[in-house]
Amino acid sequence: MCGIVGFVDRHKQKEKKEIIKEMADMIKHRGPDAEGYYVDSFVALGHRRLSIIDLSKSGSQPIYNEDKTMAIVFNGEIYNYESLKEDLIKKGHIFKTKTDTEVLIHGYEEYKEKFFSRLRGMFAFVIYDKKRQELIGARDHFGIKPFYYYKTKEQFCFASEIKAFLKHPDFKKEVNTDALKMYLIFQYSVHEETFFKNVYKLKPGHYFKYKNGKLSIKEYFNIDYSKTNKPYETYKEELKAILEDSIKYHQITSDVEVGSYLSGGVDSSYVVSVARPDKTFSVGFLLPGFDETMLAKDLSDRLGIKNEEKKITSDEFFDILPTIMYYTDEPHANLSTVPLYFLSGLASKQVKVVLSGEGSDEMFAGYNEYYEPFLLRLYTKVPLFIRKGISSFVTPLPHFPGQNTLKRYGRPFYERYIGHGSFITEEEANEILAANLRNKETIGDVIKPYYDKVKKQDDVTKKMYIDMHFWLPQDILLKADKMTMANSLELRVPLLDSVLFNYSKKIPTKYLIRKKQTKYLFRDIAHERIPEEWSKRRKLGFPVPFSKWIREEKYYKMVKEMFEKPYVDQFFDKKFINQLLNDHYNNSKNNGRKIYNIYMFLIWYEVYFIKN
Repeated sequence: MCGIVGFVDRHKQKEKKEIIKEMADMIKHRGPDAEGYYVDSFVALGHRRLSIIDLSKSGSQPIYNEDKTMAIVFNGEIYNYESLKEDLIKKGHIFKTKTDTEVLIHGYEEYKEKFFSRLRGMFAFVIYDKKRQELIGARDHFGIKPFYYYKTKEQFCFASEIKAFLKHPDFKKEVNTDALKMYLIFQYSVHEETFFKNVYKLKPGHYFKYKNGKLSIKEYFNIDYSKTNKPYETYKEELKAILEDSIKYHQITSDVEVGSYLSGGVDSSYVVSVARPDKTFSVGFLLPGFDETMLAKDLSDRLGIKNEEKKITSDEFFDILPTIMYYTDEPHANLSTVPLYFLSGLASKQVKVVLSGEGSDEMFAGYNEYYEPFLLRLYTKVPLFIRKGISSFVTPLPHFPGQNTLKRYGRPFYERYIGHGSFITEEEANEILAANLRNKETIGDVIKPYYDKVKKQDDVTKKMYIDMHFWLPQDILLKADKMTMANSLELRVPLLDSVLFNYSKKIPTKYLIRKKQTKYLFRDIAHERIPEEWSKRRKLGFPVPFSKWIREEKYYKMVKEMFEKPYVDQFFDKKFINQLLNDHYNNSKNNGRKIYNIYMFLIWYEVYFIKN
């Protein structure tokens, strides 16, 4: 695994060399084993390497084609690179290394952008075509690897992490406050433009070309669904074979030892049961009800695998938050990011690569929200204008069981379902924001363009589609990449694979949600390898006791101090957010997740704009 940087500007070649080195050093954690650069009058390319395949120096980047008219910097792993290489050799290409990187540059020479859809893996790369003075770059199908770019009239920069741009002398660092309202609602940055003005994310499944100062971006992979009716047992046997094949590919494509994360859930448990790594790694908290490490150890013992674990203290949690925000680049309020950082630190002391279970829920309908009881499904058949009226009627009433459901289902689908992180409504977000930042942007403005592409599908498929475009790449995969790379560790996700997806998209919903059980087909397959208490365990997420801790005086005062800082009212209504905190501390309301969203933004702002 690696980190890549590069830019095109008007600086002299000697200046470019100094700048690109400083930019690459900002992401040294992504690749502490080696560094490499290419600089000419037009472009500068930089690379930091974490050696996984072809550990010799011949694997260092940039890597070139035969006549050195093309150069590439690459972050990721291509699991089917050997079969692709065989095809390219038959077509006359000459290879000088054993790396998957070299396959990319020859593949592009032979097939151009049509080659990207043939790749099986995780990737973000840029190829420089010297003859055409053109940059070509691509990001993997699902967004496992990050890719950012910064563009002005005279400049184009790209990098694996935004912090690399800070070392370019012409980079103008400004907060994009337009991103703040939706961040409060979603708990992560949802727009293509990031929290840094003029810095953008390249979407998953897209590629770009940059030539003569012009940037063009196109899609090469589209998430779609083509449900095919076949017998349940046929799907079960075929899917089982593809799952096991994917785990094998993700495990053997490495010249270093591969370990695995392990929680109490079905996904990581299944991966471990198939992969049988030498070591598994688990973390929990020193608080009853917030620790699954005993479940992980139990399964590891049953499988005869060594399990390493760590218990996180409350002080460790709060002390590490500025570091977390530094590595995420943007404000990010998924509580599980913190234990993932500690988990990655634990694993990195013993292995360079770990397997994990991300992607299974989005692909096989694993989230609890995917299942709706019969009466609720029946209620959605009531005309929307009637449900809206009921919602308006019950909203001002004192709280009663079912009130929140009636309020939520008084909205159209694309407003009531945005994923799994939302604890703040549009109205609350505007109350939290400073008066000058309040706006009329709605959840529908963000979600509806995606919803419109699947509006004829059933509700479960709609939810999976929304999550594949939002929750998965912009939350789950982002924190997985950033927290592991912060510890110079490569994470692989065998349950999120292009071959696997192209099969899973055909599976009828009736096999995914069955007998009130989410992810039914996957769990049925897993049950053949792991005990029932693991295969049928309800989706829990990673429980984190932040809401409990800030009812303790020590941590309440810590958050209170942040909420009282002089710059806070640039972004938030200081009186309102302090009331949220006080109500929570006094146990009159549970505002923990709302407070965490606000708190993480303020820590991020301090890291990047106050402490610099």
